[in-house]
Amino acid sequence: MTRTPLADVACSIARATDLFGDAWTALIMRDVLTGVTRFDDLAHDLGISRKVLAARLSRLVEEGVLVRERYQERPPREHYRATPKGEELYPVLLALMEWGDRWYAGPAGPPARIRHLGCGRDTTPVSACAHCGEPLTVGNTTQLPGPGGRTGPGTRVLGPLLTAREDAPGAERPAEV
Repeated sequence: MTRTPLADVACSIARATDLFGDAWTALIMRDVLTGVTRFDDLAHDLGISRKVLAARLSRLVEEGVLVRERYQERPPREHYRATPKGEELYPVLLALMEWGDRWYAGPAGPPARIRHLGCGRDTTPVSACAHCGEPLTVGNTTQLPGPGGRTGPGTRVLGPLLTAREDAPGAERPAEV
């Protein structure tokens, strides 16, 4: 697997954006998760150079986000499918889409809609607490150190800040389960 400068940063956001922070990678995943899975179709849809597309797809396969599958023997043709790891990026894409729709949609409105197949209604994504269902916001959450946290490159200021929050008098601790 390719090692990059952010791969060793003790931050899940740094590690995830190391792979997914490139705009082309996000758009490739958007397309694959929406059903555009063939190399030529991806290149045509995105207007991306074949060299850049091949490099991004190769990294996504290397990271276990996509798999290449043969769909035709003669001539040999392959397409890309999301792995379970890749499918878990869908909520991330929905959150980016919702933010983009809110702040950058043109006068005609958002360019796409999301329909929930379970109820048949158009919807928007909501990030909610897994315990009480309340929507999560910057104002009603805080970050605390996790078991893999450490201070180092990429967290020299953040690491001590998170530790201080947990060690602060009166800091709320979650109830034991």
